[in-house]
Amino acid sequence: MEGEVAAYFDLDGTLLNASSEKTLTAHLAKRRPWRIPWGAFAWTSGFLANLLRGRAVYDAARNRGHLSLASWEVLETYSAHLASNVLKQHVSQQAWDRLDWHRKQGHRLVLVTATVAPMAEAMGTLLGMDEIYGCGPEVRRGRLTGSERGWSVPRRKGKVPVVADDAERNGHDLGACYAYGNTHADSWFMRTCGHPVAINPERPLRELAVEEHWKIEEWI
Repeated sequence: MEGEVAAYFDLDGTLLNASSEKTLTAHLAKRRPWRIPWGAFAWTSGFLANLLRGRAVYDAARNRGHLSLASWEVLETYSAHLASNVLKQHVSQQAWDRLDWHRKQGHRLVLVTATVAPMAEAMGTLLGMDEIYGCGPEVRRGRLTGSERGWSVPRRKGKVPVVADDAERNGHDLGACYAYGNTHADSWFMRTCGHPVAINPERPLRELAVEEHWKIEEWI
């Protein structure tokens, strides 16, 4: 049974009591103040363009305009620094303990997050994940445009095929796997696993967890 089990984790608000991408964006702005007005303009433009394409407000608001013109190389460098020197302190002891518990059970640890890939990978490495799925294209060169076209985007329902494909490739029985999230957006992939756990859930997820008899935990 041990070889058939994985634990799938969301990042921000679940393992991390902070926003990893907002931290990265703030660091970029601090180093390059001109990014503040530019990022606001680029994000707003992307938001409006996505709405005109018929996307839901939730998805339209999650464009990468705030990271446009940044190079992937810079994002990787800053993400590694921030993960080790800033964000590590925002991982609760309960999160570290749960990761350790899964390792002792022989479970694979998998991070599935809508955070931009360099930050997802930096945090996943810090946390000791066996597999990391973040937002980004397969090949990362040059500078970001703000568009997610051609990217893998594990967000909301987009996390479901990522988890399903990972489970199939690694021979996992999803009915025996664990899923951790903190928002209703995570509920889609949490439903696919036999052991969903709501961590510090926002009200919609808390209500769903109560209705579905999912485990609820408060991590400080």
